[in-house]
Amino acid sequence: MNTLPQQLANGLLLGSMYGLIAIGYTMVYGIVQLINFAHGEIFMTGAFGALTVYFYILPDGTSMALAVPLMLLGGALVAILIAVGAERFAYRPLRGAPRLAPLITAIGLSLALQEVVRNFYPGADRARAFPGLDATHDIGSITIKDADIFLILAAVVCMAALAIFVRRSRTGRAMQATAQDPDTAQLMGIDTNRIIVIAFAIGGFFAAVAAVAYGLKYGNVDYRMGFLMGLKAFTAAVLGGIGNIYGAMLGGLVLGIAETLASAYIDEIPGMQQLGGQSWANVWAFCLLILVLLFRPQGLLGERVADRA
Repeated sequence: MNTLPQQLANGLLLGSMYGLIAIGYTMVYGIVQLINFAHGEIFMTGAFGALTVYFYILPDGTSMALAVPLMLLGGALVAILIAVGAERFAYRPLRGAPRLAPLITAIGLSLALQEVVRNFYPGADRARAFPGLDATHDIGSITIKDADIFLILAAVVCMAALAIFVRRSRTGRAMQATAQDPDTAQLMGIDTNRIIVIAFAIGGFFAAVAAVAYGLKYGNVDYRMGFLMGLKAFTAAVLGGIGNIYGAMLGGLVLGIAETLASAYIDEIPGMQQLGGQSWANVWAFCLLILVLLFRPQGLLGERVADRA
């Protein structure tokens, strides 16, 4: 029990990262009913965009206080460009096609992005070192790093800004209208193509923020990092209620805490010593998803709605 506060803090931090990525899944699905399985690779390319800024653009010796905002800018630019390009050239031509077609396209795009980075980015066939923020701070029995502080502040600021944008801005209200009924929204003068592009761009930005936080926290990035993180973030989006932006963050936090606690404490239960540790973390995360889908299929904050034809 002495380690419980630290484990809860670790779970909140991990869940914040899942939630930031899950926003991209849930916004796109809420508006165009598309599961963008390439979103994990958009997260990955954001990390390599930030890495490019640090190693190939900034001069040696640049302080991290200046480097981190510029890395975030570079990562966001790359992730947004790829997200918007995917919408324009991969998904928009298939918008009226059967749902299986864009799903297969998303999987193909995911694999293509992985291979492009692996083959054309220098040294990307192995883990690349990422500048870290390793200074630690003790808050009671909890130890956190500067990278953790960046992550939690970024998650809070991004969620608050998104909530204000969706509720208060004209574009945000247009996004809500498009999500509710795109055909009627278009008849009312809303440019639905523009709204969909904005949704993809916001998702790409949030993925880039999570990617920079990931690199700063773990100290390395890899061309395969997007697959598992994207899968976990999709799980978080479904867990919270896919299509609900608040549900995405809540699902991420619940998933992160459950995964961390299961990894730390399952092996202390008599008879379950072989089922604990980090190697089983993914199993328990998906067990949680199965339980939620069995007893509340719409997710924690989702609403039961008729399936749109």
